[in-house]
Amino acid sequence: MPLSAARKTEYFEKMKELLTTYSKLFVVEIDNVGSMQLQQTRMALRGTAEVLMGKNTMMRKCIREYVEENPDSPVGQLEACCRGNVGFVFTNGDLGEIREVLESNVRPAPAKVSAVAPTDVIVPKGPTGCDPGQTAFFQTLQIQTKITRGQIEMTSDTHLIVAGEKVTASQAALLQKLGIEPFSYGMSLKSVYDSGSLFDAKVLDITDDVLAEKFVAALNTISKLSLALNMPTQASVTHSVANAFKAILAVTVELEKYSFDKADTYKAYLADPSAFAGSGGGGGGGDDAAAAVEEAVEEEVEEAPPAVDMFGGADDGGDY
Repeated sequence: MPLSAARKTEYFEKMKELLTTYSKLFVVEIDNVGSMQLQQTRMALRGTAEVLMGKNTMMRKCIREYVEENPDSPVGQLEACCRGNVGFVFTNGDLGEIREVLESNVRPAPAKVSAVAPTDVIVPKGPTGCDPGQTAFFQTLQIQTKITRGQIEMTSDTHLIVAGEKVTASQAALLQKLGIEPFSYGMSLKSVYDSGSLFDAKVLDITDDVLAEKFVAALNTISKLSLALNMPTQASVTHSVANAFKAILAVTVELEKYSFDKADTYKAYLADPSAFAGSGGGGGGGDDAAAAVEEAVEEEVEEAPPAVDMFGGADDGGDY
C-alpha cells in the first residue's frame, strides 16, 4: 500500500534531520532479515545509533532535495548506494562498536528452494534419524549411506551446496529432514560514510596492528634500499652505525697498541679463549658465553669489508 502524502512528508523530514544530526552512517543490506530481527537490532542500538529503512526511490529523492537545500553537503554520493534491499544506520559514535552490534545480531535460517546459498553447506557424517525406507532419497543426491540400528547413517561428510548456487528442492528437503539450518542472516555492511568520505566496509578490518605491521615492512624496505644505494636515511642509520662499528672493530683487533672499551672484550677473547671457558656458573654457562663471544667475533670480523666509510659503504661509493 503506498504511503500517504502526510506519511511521505514525515519520512522526508525525519531523514533530512538524521542527515543533519549525524556525520557517520553504515549502508546495510537486509536481505532475508525479518521484522523481528530488525526490531531487535534497533533495540540493541538504542541511544547510540538509529536505523532508517525505506523505498530506494524515496531515499534517493530525499537525498537530492537535501543536497539542493544544502549545496555544500557531501551526502549526494549516498544516492548511488540506494540500490537493492538497503537501509542506513546513522551514528556519531565509534564505528567499530556499532559494527560489532550489527554483525552479532544474526539468526540461523533454513535453506529455501531457489535461494542463493551465501556459504558452502557440508553435511557431517553420522546417523540421520531417517528410517531405511528413505534410502532412495539419499541415493538421488548421490550420498553414500548404510543401515545402522534401524536407521540410515551417512558414511562420509557430504559437500551438499556450493556457495553462490541456488538451493534445489532435494537439497532443501534433505536439510529439513536432518533438522539443519545451514545459513545465518543479518545486516550485511556494504559501505561506510564518515564526515563526507564514502568507502567500503572492509576498510574497518584494518586495525592498528595491521597498520603497524605494514609500516615496519615499509621501513625495512627503505633501510635495504638506503644501504644498497649507500644513501644514509633515518631508516638505515642504525644499520649504518652497526656496520661502522664492525669495520672499526675489524681494524682494532689487528692493532696491538690501540683499543677502545667496546673492543676490549673481543681482543681479550682472541688473545686467550680459554679464559672465557667455565667463567659462568654450573650447567655449562661458561661454554655458552664463550660460544656467543666467538660467534660475535667471527661474524663481525668476517662480514666487515676491508675498507669502509663511517656509513658502511666503500671508499669510492658516493659522496658520504
